[in-house]
Amino acid sequence: MLDLTMQKSWSLALQDEFESDYFLELDRFLDEESKEHVIYPKVEDIFRAFKDVALQDIKVVILGQDPYHGEGQGHGLAFSVQDGVKYPPSLVNILKELKDDIGCEIPKSGNLTKWANEGVFMINTILSVSKAKPLSHKNKGWEKFSDKTIQIINDRCKNVVFVLWGKPAQTKSKLIDETKHLIIKSPHPSPLSSYRGFFGSKPFSTANSYLKNHSRDIVDWCLNS
Repeated sequence: MLDLTMQKSWSLALQDEFESDYFLELDRFLDEESKEHVIYPKVEDIFRAFKDVALQDIKVVILGQDPYHGEGQGHGLAFSVQDGVKYPPSLVNILKELKDDIGCEIPKSGNLTKWANEGVFMINTILSVSKAKPLSHKNKGWEKFSDKTIQIINDRCKNVVFVLWGKPAQTKSKLIDETKHLIIKSPHPSPLSSYRGFFGSKPFSTANSYLKNHSRDIVDWCLNS
């Protein structure tokens, strides 16, 4: 079921996970689920973040909850949608904060691939979902896999900014060494929680300040530039 095509740095780092019992069980679950339900993102896009950003190139990690569950929306990068797709409410709020924080104009497309090209690694704590059934792939193995992913970045990279939006993402903070990296926590950007502290949290400028102070190239967050 799963397409494990990804950057070589990730293939090598995750090899033991791919051969583990829990991951093989997860693969079987997805195979069975796909016989009765449409799964998002498409199988070739589930590991899109791992295809787009090599381990050694990561500057910022943006961690969400689980993928969009509407048709044509998610394509393997957390919070991103494909070109021509209406912005989901969470992405609307992210782009509002982006404009308020560093002045970037609201882009014509909600496709965040440019951020990936800038070294922003965007994943969810759960990497797949069944159509119209949010959190339907919870507790099937993805949480363990995303834990391992965060641990690898923590251990093998230096001076990475971890942006943890929402409580499921924030549970990963225990895996991150704050003497080596920066953690930015705020409520999830969904309309249900964005007004509790997401707006005004300035994650984009804070991330760039940290990168600059640690002699790393900053991220060009503006999607129209």
